[in-house]
Amino acid sequence: MSKSFASKADAMAWARDKERSIDRAEIPTNSRELKGMTVGDLLRRYSETITPTKRGAGPEQYRLRTLLAHGLSYVTLSKLSPAAVAQYRDDRLKLVKPGTVRRELAILQHCFELARKEWGLPITANPVQQITLPEPQKARERRLEADEGQCLASSLATTSVWYLRPLVLLAIETGMRRGELLSIRWRDVDMTARTVRILKTKNGHPRTIPLTPKALEVLASLTRTDERVFPVTPNAVRLAWERLRRRAGLPDLRLHDLRHETVSRFFEYGLTVPEIALISGHRDQRMLSRYTHLRPENVAERLARVAPDRSPL
Repeated sequence: MSKSFASKADAMAWARDKERSIDRAEIPTNSRELKGMTVGDLLRRYSETITPTKRGAGPEQYRLRTLLAHGLSYVTLSKLSPAAVAQYRDDRLKLVKPGTVRRELAILQHCFELARKEWGLPITANPVQQITLPEPQKARERRLEADEGQCLASSLATTSVWYLRPLVLLAIETGMRRGELLSIRWRDVDMTARTVRILKTKNGHPRTIPLTPKALEVLASLTRTDERVFPVTPNAVRLAWERLRRRAGLPDLRLHDLRHETVSRFFEYGLTVPEIALISGHRDQRMLSRYTHLRPENVAERLARVAPDRSPL
């Protein structure tokens, strides 16, 4: 590091200040390596070595391309600052929702952490951790109303897509995600024990799900023509669901909303948190609560059944 000054006293003061910064790890002892490398170089290495190991590699590659297309990717690591990352945040917020920006910044943050801790680059601080992240979107509280359930059932009864009705019914009875439903293999279904073993889950932890009588009935009605219970693609399910919800007059209903409906019903049935977590696969009680939207009138009915008739006061 070098700089010219008009007086020796100013030069010595500047040198002492820089030495203190190095002692506090605010400035890397060897910054030459950072001058020849850009944020884009880190992102490309991340794309080639880290992203392919993830289950959601496809969507993450798309987000990485978005990051690489922004001017932030051309900033050298020696000039990287929280302000540059904040500019990326602000530019993206003009185009997409806060949740999308948070997911992109999460990739960038992880990339910098790997560069600091595992790739041997002299980066002293993670700039993503030094900016304010966009506020997370409000969690959806969508559940099926009574009339909506009837509309959905009527539309399912007339669909020509053979797998759609059993798949939707199983989604409501088990709370499984679309990918989990499509990964079910017949050899993992135990009709005697009334369970199904799911190996491919979102969090990477396999789980065994207890089945309701209705879920068993649905599975028993299906013909075994393939190793998988539903030998169809995720895109085929997506398109079939889009047609179904339009036909049912429920354009804002998402297939994932049925998972919210299931978890909420399980709580209303009186299942405990550990029991519901066993079924849903949630390993964090806070995340489980985000999927729970109890109806006050149902809780009132339960209180009427279990609460004592008389108060001792």
